[in-house]
Amino acid sequence: MTNRIYFKKFLSEDDFQYFLNLVLNEKIMVMNYGRVFLLEEAKKCYKRLLENNKRHKDFGHFKVFETATNIFIGSGALSINDDFTEAEVEYLLLPEYWGKGYGSEIVGELLNKAEGTKSIQQVTAITDPNNIGSKKILLNNDFVSCKIYEIDDGSLAEMFSKKIIHPVL
Repeated sequence: MTNRIYFKKFLSEDDFQYFLNLVLNEKIMVMNYGRVFLLEEAKKCYKRLLENNKRHKDFGHFKVFETATNIFIGSGALSINDDFTEAEVEYLLLPEYWGKGYGSEIVGELLNKAEGTKSIQQVTAITDPNNIGSKKILLNNDFVSCKIYEIDDGSLAEMFSKKIIHPVL
């Protein structure tokens, strides 16, 4: 099977418009954050994203493009902790690409990156407990639900985790 998607790291202010396409989209943001970002909030968040992306060459936030068309379809992130033992998978997908397997491909590619880093022992992901599509993607990629908890705004979040087993050579 050929890859239907490819990643390019968010690197500069030139990429901000891609980020805005996601965080100003009501369908995406209500599903993931409960609300759309304000422009100033998006600018601050993007500035932090760029700073974090400078820390590690292979990790961070990536734009996701459809290979056949070179069209931007969403983002994926693999954030790693300071001792390189845990990573968190995140993704946002434009609504017109929901239900077409792209979310699974993004998560699969991010997991491949994590599994290729020998020190990573666990990968986590957080989603809204009502986001059935994301939960299905995570469960199909062998994540296990760990806990449901309340976040700052009073809404619920569900954490999933997956142990990474590296073969002994």
